[in-house]
Amino acid sequence: MIPTSARMLAGVALAASLTVSAASAQQAQPSNIRGSIESVDGAVLNIKARNGGERKVRMSDNVMVTGITKAALSDIKSGDYVGVTGMPQADGTQKAIAIHIFPESMRGLAEGSRPWDLRANSSMTNATVDQKVEAKDGQTLTVKYKDGEKKVTVEPTTPIVTFVPGSKDELKPGAQVIIVGAKKAADGSFETARVNVGRDGLTPPM
Repeated sequence: MIPTSARMLAGVALAASLTVSAASAQQAQPSNIRGSIESVDGAVLNIKARNGGERKVRMSDNVMVTGITKAALSDIKSGDYVGVTGMPQADGTQKAIAIHIFPESMRGLAEGSRPWDLRANSSMTNATVDQKVEAKDGQTLTVKYKDGEKKVTVEPTTPIVTFVPGSKDELKPGAQVIIVGAKKAADGSFETARVNVGRDGLTPPM
């Protein structure tokens, strides 16, 4: 089980980034950058993106770093506030391709469902777990948010993560990161005040 204290202290960077991304939905979208750090040059991260491109990302002086760690399906309880990266199914349900558990202090943040850029047609739904039911090949979650609800199928192999406080010392070559809502500069580089880094070789699944 994930300690309550850790869940309450962690996840600020990613949660706040998701809020920025959601608030920008009707404007030009900032970029979500996923990839591996190739090198660090002062405040600049040189990142090999998952799509094969290269990104230079300049961190602010007070950059916030959050660690992302593995969790388990058993860590999700009715009443938890979660983020579900999902794919639509023919019957109107969602298939979870990743879930992150928010700390209690972030309950209600960016609540709702919106398009997400992990895959074509994927969505991000931040909502409260209303029911958790055992299914034949995993579990089914019913999650509710202010404008509706979704039924989500969670397979045993679905990546589930939670957040822990991080350090700039973790931003080193080989580390897998996700930067949500990076701002593109005039020279083609990017700027960010938040970096989320996978712990122990974990690739952030969202």
